[in-house]
Amino acid sequence: MEISTIQYDGYEKVVRCRDTKSGLHALIAVHDTTLGPALGGMRMLPYAREDDALFDVLRLAKGMTYKSAAADTGLGGGKSVIIGDPATLKTDALFHSMGRFIDSLEGKYITAEDMNIGIKDLEVVRKETRWVTGLSRESGSSGNPSPYTAIGCHHGMRAVLEELDGKADFRGKRILIQGVGAVGGRLAELVKADGAHVIISDIDEVKVGRLVKQHGYEAVADSKHVDVPCDIYAPCARGEGLNDTTIPRLKCRAIAGAANNQLLEQRHGRDLKARDILYAPDFLINAGGIINVSIEMLPGGYDEKTSLEKIGNVYTNLKRVFQIARQEGIPTHEAAVRLAEQRIAEGRAAKLAGKA
Repeated sequence: MEISTIQYDGYEKVVRCRDTKSGLHALIAVHDTTLGPALGGMRMLPYAREDDALFDVLRLAKGMTYKSAAADTGLGGGKSVIIGDPATLKTDALFHSMGRFIDSLEGKYITAEDMNIGIKDLEVVRKETRWVTGLSRESGSSGNPSPYTAIGCHHGMRAVLEELDGKADFRGKRILIQGVGAVGGRLAELVKADGAHVIISDIDEVKVGRLVKQHGYEAVADSKHVDVPCDIYAPCARGEGLNDTTIPRLKCRAIAGAANNQLLEQRHGRDLKARDILYAPDFLINAGGIINVSIEMLPGGYDEKTSLEKIGNVYTNLKRVFQIARQEGIPTHEAAVRLAEQRIAEGRAAKLAGKA
């Protein structure tokens, strides 16, 4: 196993691992540990180039720093990616290697589930390192974070509706959910139960057909979903979907979804404001999963009641960000970053005071 450092300004540590025996090719990015160890999920994707994987892991790690800071989890931000096709390259040997890679950071980075990585994969990783969260309830861990991400998004949508209409009334609202996997699928159920008209799209047309039959949702083609008129558009799949191509096509009043890194570039948040589209910053509204996992770090271990109470702060944080954005005339994503950076600065000052 060969582990090497990648120098990248603004990040505490970025490392690469190549292991010819297991086939592992992975990256870990630790962005900031001012508030605590860097917690962030592990994902596996068939990136065409390592540079693409590096771009992804850097953006995701930084997003985790802001997400944890804004959600007041007591954690920092990091992320890991495995380069490869999860349909063909997953093996126990590969995840044993990944566990040793994570362990080499000696607790500076703590992993969890993310795209194409499940509890069974993490259980193998756990055999090589203790720096793993989100394992099964039976093992004393917090389990799959996806339902809690959906619950947090649901709280966030309440704040969005109040900002739009003065009240959190889902009845009759058209809510378009793109990506109906573990998070988006559960979110669709929650808003439908509140009386919303749910529209779904996904690259998996078989899944869409099954959910339409089961729940009575309206379905639209994934390639044209951004053209569909709706009150709230909820991107719940991969990031970077809000860009120069898609934003002019949007016919929504607000964007509130679970996907990470929804804005391709920061200027796209300003584009949304110019079009009078309310944006719920992704790292605020999708924080339910990381909040749930963070409860494992508390003395006494995981407690679901404590988790659900704290996930309710997604609503509170969004209300605060919307207020900052209104009062200062800035886009909501800039207000959210300001909130997160303020909390990081306070943590850094407290550390310095403790050393004095």
